[in-house]
Amino acid sequence: MEIKVNNANEPIWGELAVKTKLPHNLEHLNDLAHNLYWTWNHDVREIFKSIDPKIWSLSRQNPQALLDVVEEERFEELSKDKTFCSTLDKVYKRFVDYINTPFRTDVPSIAYFSMEYGLTDHLKIYSGGLGVLAGDYLKEASDSRINMVAVGFLYRYGYFTQSLSVDGQQIANYEAQNFNKLCISQVKDEHDNAVVISVPFPNRMVYAHIWRTDVGRIPLYLLDTDIDINTEEDRTISHQLYGGDNENRLKQEIMLGIGGILTLQRLGVRQDVYHCNEGHAALINLQRLVDYVQNDKLNIYEALEMVRSSSLYTVHTPVPAGHDYFEEDLFNRYMHEYPSRLGITWNDLINMGRNNPDTHEKFSMSVFACNTSQFINGVSYLHGEVSKNMFANLWSGYFPEENHVSYVTNGVHLPSWTASEWKLLYEDTFTKEFYNDQSNLEIWKKIYNVPDEKIWHTRIVQKNKLIKYIKSQFEDNWLKTQQDPSKIVSILNNMNPNALIIGFGRRFATYKRAHLLFNDLERLDKIVNNPHYPVQFIFTGKAHPADGAGQGLIKHIIEVSRMPQFLGKIIFLENYDMRLAKRLVSGVDIWLNTPTRMQEASGTSGEKAQMNGVLNFSVKDGWWYEGYVDGAGWALTEKQTYENTQYQDHLDAATIYTMLENEIIPMFFDRSGYDYPAKWVGYIKNSIAQITPRYTTKRMIDDYISKFYLVLEKRNKSLCANNFEKARRIVAWKKNVVRNWDSIEIRSLKVKTTTSPTIGDVFDVDAIVDTKNLNDSGIGLELVLLHANGNSDFRFEKTKEFNLVKKEGSLMYFNLNYGIKQGGSYRYGFRLFPKNDDLPYRQDMCYVKWVWEK
Repeated sequence: MEIKVNNANEPIWGELAVKTKLPHNLEHLNDLAHNLYWTWNHDVREIFKSIDPKIWSLSRQNPQALLDVVEEERFEELSKDKTFCSTLDKVYKRFVDYINTPFRTDVPSIAYFSMEYGLTDHLKIYSGGLGVLAGDYLKEASDSRINMVAVGFLYRYGYFTQSLSVDGQQIANYEAQNFNKLCISQVKDEHDNAVVISVPFPNRMVYAHIWRTDVGRIPLYLLDTDIDINTEEDRTISHQLYGGDNENRLKQEIMLGIGGILTLQRLGVRQDVYHCNEGHAALINLQRLVDYVQNDKLNIYEALEMVRSSSLYTVHTPVPAGHDYFEEDLFNRYMHEYPSRLGITWNDLINMGRNNPDTHEKFSMSVFACNTSQFINGVSYLHGEVSKNMFANLWSGYFPEENHVSYVTNGVHLPSWTASEWKLLYEDTFTKEFYNDQSNLEIWKKIYNVPDEKIWHTRIVQKNKLIKYIKSQFEDNWLKTQQDPSKIVSILNNMNPNALIIGFGRRFATYKRAHLLFNDLERLDKIVNNPHYPVQFIFTGKAHPADGAGQGLIKHIIEVSRMPQFLGKIIFLENYDMRLAKRLVSGVDIWLNTPTRMQEASGTSGEKAQMNGVLNFSVKDGWWYEGYVDGAGWALTEKQTYENTQYQDHLDAATIYTMLENEIIPMFFDRSGYDYPAKWVGYIKNSIAQITPRYTTKRMIDDYISKFYLVLEKRNKSLCANNFEKARRIVAWKKNVVRNWDSIEIRSLKVKTTTSPTIGDVFDVDAIVDTKNLNDSGIGLELVLLHANGNSDFRFEKTKEFNLVKKEGSLMYFNLNYGIKQGGSYRYGFRLFPKNDDLPYRQDMCYVKWVWEK
């Protein structure tokens, strides 16, 4: 008999989460750790840091992780430390006073939905700008005392962590989050059971647990499908942000939209306004339609009036890849039961997501959001104009310039993104009360009273912190990949705190043009290796794992950075996240941005940089189109010279080199009469005084309130009143217009103006319209003018509505007298349209009939 000396089965493990038990007088630390208030309040972070600075650093400044590993003896020691306890009590009192301050009553309550939120790098539920913007917005809602609840996903793996291979290839690593180390708590019912929601899927229900994280005063509810009751496939729905195939994306958007509304219902939350942050959450409006039809017994048209009257859709990208489209077969597989719930046909539903109804187009979440929301906005002025054109087909008969797509330029949360040294400087100069009045330009002008030396010293402190951080990170990453040690020594030695440091950090999509700087390596070599004027470039950013071109750009930059002449002069930092971003936007001297024109929606990283005394050098696109101020940064023109993209890239690269060589670099190193660059500091002061107050989330949320939230609340209440009386009346009016629109007839339309008018002549027109069966409905007639620009292209100029002279039965008599005030070539036309004062804008009933002289 053979005797085996080894016989062991696989280990069987159970999980046990042991919570730290704090002394009674330190229990407030738990409350502070469980609210993301700490992410933007320096005094709270300092409390946690003082517990154990080394562990605080090793935990990547995560309060929950810190509390879990600090030894009991240390807490006992702190509980007897009068200074620590006194400070804790003061910090906690400020926190409690902040949390207990009631919400504003002059602003409607908001439900906010987003696929991602960037709140802290510990909570991996964001990928980039869209999420960081959403996170900043929740923080500002808290500071501004807005009654807001938010809904998103709790991803098991989130977005990928980036590492780089020896040859510079991006490696995407997905690391599971340890929910026990996060600032979240599971939502439970009165019996201490996890609250579960269920969402209809084909032949099954998909279930989700609800988690909550508090962003100051604002609750953020996060859905988690990775639970035992689901199938293995359905558990993966909440695994990765932007992961999987197109079908998985649809599943996520069903959970976010439909599941998001069901979540709020399960929690007993009903808000006044519903804000859809990008098209991913568009299906919130589908579930809300179902609720109005089934619960309030409205028909689909009345339900649509109600949903639209309380809905806002914010679009964040002009790039087609940023919008989700789904094949009809796929969409039908998941949504085929909804038409019967709404009392409509499948064709009615699918057409709500098509640019051109009754075609074989894919279903667009963005189009569905447009068709079910009263207001639509881009995230900068220029992006708003681009969005008008992008969605113009939805309102045929009107020119893009006329439609109701608007904009609110993105801002950034000042307390979150301003380095501590700048915060102290601002508070000393403006007083702490300025946080409540951040848009007041008069307050910010006081920066001119701060001595230049103090401004420059603050900049140098931040720069040295960045260099120290880069050296430690770069050395660690280099050693992990076991690369040539002589090169790392050269890189670290070449990092120069006296150099002009230029930063470039963003998502590596091709339209961002990260390659632009490397158009002429010989010229770049001369710029970075000038012994008198040293210059260094720092690049960072991730490319989507499916974006081969973006990954190729990263690889190319890394290859260039390893050439002998560029070692330590051009650096690529891996894994661009919020932690690295905070270092970079406060430590570089210039923030560089080179997007393809008209493709940058906003670009908030530059906004973060300038509030830290960093100057922007960017194409005038996104926020910089509005933000640029002469003497406070630099800009490449917004005008495109060449249609050929390669030629345009060559021109822009040459312009960047020339501006660096002739203007920017000499200014930075000019020490005429001072030991600091006086003119440069003047630019910094101009940037802070004239740009910063215009690009905070305080200004941003104030814009959303005044332009959209208050208007939506007022109209929704009006439509709700008396058992939806006005909503029903509007629908009846619209149905009448639809039935009878084609019967309208122009009896007469006479233009009594010379065929060769001059400036000052009057455009005189009489018209008679027979409204037939639309006699009781409002009808308008207007002149539409197009004006030729320098390229002989006719562009929309203006409209002028006719005056109604009288009505006789079904006949309406109109007259127009329009004085010609400007010369040039014009085209003119006449347009009939239905009128109703209860509509929010003309395109809400997009019926138009073009008519001519008769």
